[in-house]
Amino acid sequence: MLVFLLGILQVQARAQSYDFVVAQDGSGQFKTVQEAINAVPDFRKNPTTIYIKNGVYKEKLTLAATKTGVHLIGQDVQKTILTYDDFAAKKNRFGEEMGTTGSTSFFVFGDDFKAENLTFENSAGPVGQAVAVRVDGDKVMFQNCRFLGFQDTLYPHGEKSRQYYRNCYIEGTTDFIFGWSTAVFENCEIYSKKGGNYVTAASTLEGQPYGFVFINCRLTGDAPEKSYFLGRPWRPFAKTVFLNTYLGKHINPEGWHNWNKPQAEKQVLYAEYKSSGPGANPKARVKWSKQLTEAEMQEYTLKKIFGDWDPLAHKPAGSTGK
Repeated sequence: MLVFLLGILQVQARAQSYDFVVAQDGSGQFKTVQEAINAVPDFRKNPTTIYIKNGVYKEKLTLAATKTGVHLIGQDVQKTILTYDDFAAKKNRFGEEMGTTGSTSFFVFGDDFKAENLTFENSAGPVGQAVAVRVDGDKVMFQNCRFLGFQDTLYPHGEKSRQYYRNCYIEGTTDFIFGWSTAVFENCEIYSKKGGNYVTAASTLEGQPYGFVFINCRLTGDAPEKSYFLGRPWRPFAKTVFLNTYLGKHINPEGWHNWNKPQAEKQVLYAEYKSSGPGANPKARVKWSKQLTEAEMQEYTLKKIFGDWDPLAHKPAGSTGK
């Protein structure tokens, strides 16, 4: 009897740690994720935690800029899936192509957003650009999340946006991590699928000190050997750095591509530090890329990259601690 009562108390304590619960079976306050997001007060001063029970939620989602401090926590990363299937060439009701941005399954405009234990997906398939998540908000963190798609899966878009991806899985084909933002990927698996050739396509602003930074990641995939480049410059001042990262055999020995923009070779920062694995070929890399020294590598700490934002200072309610 005592064990039973303790179990009830534990369940109640967990329920009380979330502001809203989303469940398709009606056991929460909301059946859809967008309803829960809409219920968050605009510019609330405290975080709002939304627990999402297992299920496939086919919704085109928008977290408005007025919805700040929202934390989404899934029940199980493999079983809590937020998905939609728009793509760039798809026609809207006026017969116009949606375009890359219009294809997005989940727009994140709100600052201080956190997500944990969730799968974000664009399920359109290999039909050209089809974004799973576009992020414009500042101080955005994803932990133990999956991003599924093909071309243009993940779009760190905001020019002044700082983003942190920890223990995440990201898959795709061409340019499947692309955009302007300063984004750190730590302990992530970056999976290159057959049918593509480029992992990243940064468009870092001129003068911005950091673009995409990968720390202790693993680049894997089912793509053919030597078929993928680490990155190509969507804009001429692209910055992409891989630190202590395992590179699979699908990575081309040259490492980087200039996107047929010879001038970009003088302006980009494409660099590595102690890459390992069959795709690590420092002597074969294009001459305009860089192998960082120990001293240069010290500039790539979370503190130096993010400044006054410490993404690890506070964990979302219900955090697994992974």
